Amino acid sequence: MLQSGNVTHKMEECLSAWLQDSPDTRPTPSLSSTSEPESSTMVLHPAHSSRLKYVSLGVLVFQTTSLVLTMRYSRTLKEDGPRYLASSAVVSAEVLKILVCTLIVFMENNFSVRLLKEEIVNKPVETLKLAIPAGIYTLQNNLLYVALSNLDAATYQVTYQLKILTTALFSVSMLGKRLGLYQWLSLLFLMAGVTLVQWPTESEVDSEQAILSSGSQFVGLMAVLTACLSSGFAGVYFEKILKETKQSVWVRNIQLGLFGFVFGIVGMTVYDGERVRESGMFQGYNTITCTVVALQALGGLVIAVVIKYADNILKGFATSLSIIVSTLISYFLLEDFNPTSLFFMGAMLVIAATFLYSSERKPANDSAIKV
Repeated sequence: MLQSGNVTHKMEECLSAWLQDSPDTRPTPSLSSTSEPESSTMVLHPAHSSRLKYVSLGVLVFQTTSLVLTMRYSRTLKEDGPRYLASSAVVSAEVLKILVCTLIVFMENNFSVRLLKEEIVNKPVETLKLAIPAGIYTLQNNLLYVALSNLDAATYQVTYQLKILTTALFSVSMLGKRLGLYQWLSLLFLMAGVTLVQWPTESEVDSEQAILSSGSQFVGLMAVLTACLSSGFAGVYFEKILKETKQSVWVRNIQLGLFGFVFGIVGMTVYDGERVRESGMFQGYNTITCTVVALQALGGLVIAVVIKYADNILKGFATSLSIIVSTLISYFLLEDFNPTSLFFMGAMLVIAATFLYSSERKPANDSAIKV
């Protein structure tokens, strides 16, 4: 997750103040980037701290669950006319993220473009370093649309937790991090759980339907696995870049967004160019599509505000609740999921692995992942 900068801290102060009962204790934050270092430490009453944790838990669960379910619903909704292009949605999300991060940088620097010019235009080598993770993130975002077009939300949620495995392995190989015994054990649990979730069952009566379903699930599974691999590598690569430089994380995301926009346009032209020429880039867009784009673009920025209040146990609860909520909504509302005993066993292993992996992690050791 993004490491929050000065503006993020001020947003945290606003959130904290909103949750406190006494109006006299509410700070009046300034968006200037020259705030004193001492202001970065907040001392909260235990009751306020507990309330902030519950709010953080709710936001984490809502963002994770709503994006997956809304994306799944938008890819399976039957409507008249063409369906929206996944490549177009990815490009739109990148544009929205660039605009939001640019606004934050302007607010931090009294609406001056000097910082952007110095860090993006005058340092082309540093900017080009972001081309690799940007390209991978663009591929990953497109793959997630493919995955949720072929997998129900519950299966996707459980399987996508394999990104913990890939991130851990890349952290060991690229950053030299060491994993404890419980963490290695949790990775074994994780692989076993995902295997059980993806294990084929004989519940299909119609053989033709079973073949079609099996083919669709295979495409979805390959998309999720590739997305997990790309997520792990790009996240660790981006973290390494952030540790080597002292640049604002918002500027880094603008650089990522610019490259992501270029790669997204190229991908859309190559794979959907004909359909774009026929019906336009925004064909099939509706309220649900715009919601998906907004959730994908802004969800990470919102989490950057609340993540400071969420320890590793709380993050584990958020992941577990998200899987449970996705399962219930997929079964009762979307009606595209029939849980089996193997799924429940696998889901429990994945949830246990999430808690076990977090048990040895230090709270200060935050991973930096692009939003």
